[in-house]
Amino acid sequence: MVNVTIREAFDNDIPMILGLLYDLGRPKPQTNSDADIFRKLVKKYVKDSDKTIFVAEIDDTKILGMVSVMFLPRLNHHTLEMYIPELSVLELYQNQGIGKKLITFCIAFAKENKCHRIRLESGNQRIASHKFYKHLGFEQTAYSFSKNLV
Repeated sequence: MVNVTIREAFDNDIPMILGLLYDLGRPKPQTNSDADIFRKLVKKYVKDSDKTIFVAEIDDTKILGMVSVMFLPRLNHHTLEMYIPELSVLELYQNQGIGKKLITFCIAFAKENKCHRIRLESGNQRIASHKFYKHLGFEQTAYSFSKNLV
């Protein structure tokens, strides 16, 4: 495994974070206006106290991966749930322990914040990701349903 440091994301990390999201299959901007909106969304996410983006960095210069987390209150628990909407590692650096390091960091962060659980979703087609999460002790506990509105 490469020597990786995990830290909170800064505004100047936004272009790399967006690139990792695009690699994950998230929508790419079609216009300059779209790109501006996406940058502003990430910037807003970074500034929200219930949300955080962590980056995996090598040599204090190159971002190799990222994970976004948010704390959600639940009506049936007096503690928060950590939800992980995105986890992405540059393809060249996958299978080198970076994703595991990001998830391990999230687990410690969730415990620090007294969360009762961590929840994430993974697309049906991401079979390797499912194995990865199960290997780290996650279990499938629900089905996820969505309906596109646009």
